Amino acid sequence: MAVTKEDISMTGFAIVAYAGDAKTALLKALDNAREGKIEEAKKLVEEANQSIVDAHNEQTKLLADEAGGMDMDVTFIMVHGQDTLMTTMMLMDQCKFFIDEYERINKIEQKLDIKD
Repeated sequence: MAVTKEDISMTGFAIVAYAGDAKTALLKALDNAREGKIEEAKKLVEEANQSIVDAHNEQTKLLADEAGGMDMDVTFIMVHGQDTLMTTMMLMDQCKFFIDEYERINKIEQKLDIKD
């Protein structure tokens, strides 16, 4: 039995949507961190991570089908979904780093009594 191109495309759309939600949360997290709202930023990263998990769950369904011997045709939207997911995962790693750095800078500024 084969998975249809439509099924694969719909999975690709779902991955793009979840990854897009994650990307939006991550960019907002960076804005919050820049403003000194570190806890809010960290919560947004957690939300983004959940969206990435949801995207992976969608992806895993197709991987399991393919591993089970089903024939699959790659669609452009699926490729786009994979690309969007991977770049968003990289963005999440970078956001975590920058949030940590903003937090560190804030602590140093507080110790030195530096104001903006």
